Amino acid sequence: MALWRFGSGWNEKTLRSYLASFEKSPVNFDTPLDEITAANGWTTDGVKSVIGQEAPGPPVPGGHFMRCREALVNYEFSEPRIARGFFDATSPFVGRTMLLELTVLGLRFLSGVRVHSVRDEVLENRTVFGFRYDTLEGHIERGFEWFLLEKDHETGAITFQIDARWRLGDFPNWWSKLGFKLIGEHYRDRWRRAALERLSALAN
Repeated sequence: MALWRFGSGWNEKTLRSYLASFEKSPVNFDTPLDEITAANGWTTDGVKSVIGQEAPGPPVPGGHFMRCREALVNYEFSEPRIARGFFDATSPFVGRTMLLELTVLGLRFLSGVRVHSVRDEVLENRTVFGFRYDTLEGHIERGFEWFLLEKDHETGAITFQIDARWRLGDFPNWWSKLGFKLIGEHYRDRWRRAALERLSALAN
């Protein structure tokens, strides 16, 4: 069941304790990838947009792409007033457990996710970096999200994409589940747009 409270958030000591407990939590879905479709009741959504521009060619140290890459690893692209990430930055990136404090209309939910895999590719005409995280037991959603940065070597354009597959997860009571059904997509949309804006500020 999701951890929740109304009003102010949790202090750092409490968050560290909860993070340690989520380290042992399993992923809360086991549906084969080819069955995670709209026809089977899963929501497929996301966003993709050009967020910045560099000189043509591969990314350069300290450039726009690399700053955005660092923001992805540190979860700084997330708008903390909607989804604040808490994690051990010294832990290996792949397999890292993250505690998300999700805020909706003053209600705060603590939900765990785990970095499932990373893409880090330098191809002939583009560079791609990003990661996927999966939701853990007790999350208010079930599913996964990809967060991908891409630089086009020919044009220098930097693109950011969020690609999500999810369905409702565990809620503490019926009315919070109903509320999320009614306004959850509004908050998801706000969060995605804020992520684009935050990364765009780094990439320009």
